[in-house]
Amino acid sequence: MIRRHFFLVAAVAVLIVMVLVGGFKILSKRGDAGGAAGPAAAGAPPGKSGGGRPGGRGGMGGGPTLVSVAVVQSRPFQDTIEALGVAKGRQSVTLTAAATQLVQRVRFSDGQHVPKGAVLVELKDTEQDAATAQAEARLVEAKRAFERYKALGEQGWASKAAVDQYEAAWRSAEADVAAARARQADRVIRAPFAGVVGLSDVAPGALVNPGAPIVTLDDVSLIRVDFQVPERYLAQLHEGQTILATADAYPGETISGRIARLDTRVDERTRAITARAEFSNAGGRLKPGMLMRVGVSRGQRSSPSAPETAISVEGDAAYVFVLEKRGQMTMAEQRPVVTGVRQQGYVEILDGVRPGDRLVADGLNKVQPGQPVRIAQAGGAGAAKGAQPARPRPGA
Repeated sequence: MIRRHFFLVAAVAVLIVMVLVGGFKILSKRGDAGGAAGPAAAGAPPGKSGGGRPGGRGGMGGGPTLVSVAVVQSRPFQDTIEALGVAKGRQSVTLTAAATQLVQRVRFSDGQHVPKGAVLVELKDTEQDAATAQAEARLVEAKRAFERYKALGEQGWASKAAVDQYEAAWRSAEADVAAARARQADRVIRAPFAGVVGLSDVAPGALVNPGAPIVTLDDVSLIRVDFQVPERYLAQLHEGQTILATADAYPGETISGRIARLDTRVDERTRAITARAEFSNAGGRLKPGMLMRVGVSRGQRSSPSAPETAISVEGDAAYVFVLEKRGQMTMAEQRPVVTGVRQQGYVEILDGVRPGDRLVADGLNKVQPGQPVRIAQAGGAGAAKGAQPARPRPGA
């Protein structure tokens, strides 16, 4: 009994000691935190907490936002008709066989430039050679028979009907020889024009069928591009007109060409006319099948503009932040604008601002309507690339 009470008293004593130690630790931590916060709070400036962020947004205890400025200026813009087209060579063809036969010899290499009439592929023609020799032998026999009967007819020993019959046999033998030689020529595939052959997997011993592609041949000395132009621009198009084009393969590079032909009809379904442009390709950089963006110039105009970074788009609407001077403060006023074309990093502004207005050049996501801002010095921290120094607006 005494032993049981001893263990109970010991357990209660251990519990009391643990509670006292835990309370002492909690009090010690609170004392340390209060001592650390005191000096920091004492050194903080009035009206600002120690956790404040300098340079924050206006109205949030951080002061005006630092922004760079772009000035609305008039710039020249090219008024162009833009269209898409696919490049193709001056002449392009996919060569095929006219008969089912085995390939006997391949006489070209991939990417080779070949002249007109060059033999590219020879098919097995043993049977055709024999047929041609047989037809030629029959022609010789028919011709001799005709000559004999012709002589007999002149002497009165053969009737005219018999002479005509042997003449017809001779003419028929000539036709058989021509047909045999034509079938023999079908076993030789030649280049119909000078050009560059493409990649091919045809090899000696392969069986080719009529219509199966053997190799492509392209004349790439000149590239043609067919594109569609709405009929309302028909009066502004003419043959020989200079045009400019770009290709995704050569970003930033402009290719000059001309309109070679206009179609004789306007498509009734699309109400557009097809124009064919030609581009010189002496270096062979343009390849058939490339996507080309063609622009037909309609003239030049001057309009107010701003850098693309100064324009914010939300859905179908566009807006800018115009800087207004109000007393000693500069405020950012949000204003909707009507935009036009985009060229060389600038946006044409048709309505909403006028030349000389100062805009927030970049970082529009940091600015709120009616917020005070601080203008960065040109070339200093926060200045936008390509932004111009602020110029006073008349009456500001």
